[in-house]
Amino acid sequence: MKTIDPRHYDIIVSPVVTEKATMASEHNKVVFRVASKATKPQIKEAVEKLFDVKVKRVNTLVRKGKTKVFRGSFGSQSDVKRAVVTLEEGHRIDVTTGL
Repeated sequence: MKTIDPRHYDIIVSPVVTEKATMASEHNKVVFRVASKATKPQIKEAVEKLFDVKVKRVNTLVRKGKTKVFRGSFGSQSDVKRAVVTLEEGHRIDVTTGL
C-alpha cells in the first residue's frame, strides 16, 4: 500500500462541482478548491499522489468573496482559491466517487 503524506489532504480542500467545471471535465480538466497558500507545484504533487494520475498543467485563480447586506449589517464571503488541473491523455478523475 502506498503512503500518502497527510499534508496533501490540507492542500486539496474539495472538488468544485459546477456546470462550468463539468464542461471542463470533457477536456481532461478537473477543478478543485485549494488552500489559499498552496503553490502550483504543491497542488500538482498532491493531485498526483492522491488520485494516482499524471498532471500536465495547473492553473490557479482566486475568486473574491462577495459583499452581502443582511438586515442592515454588512458582511462578506471569504475569498476562495481554485485550481484548474489539466491531466495527461488517458488519465481521468471522477470527483463524484471520492477517494
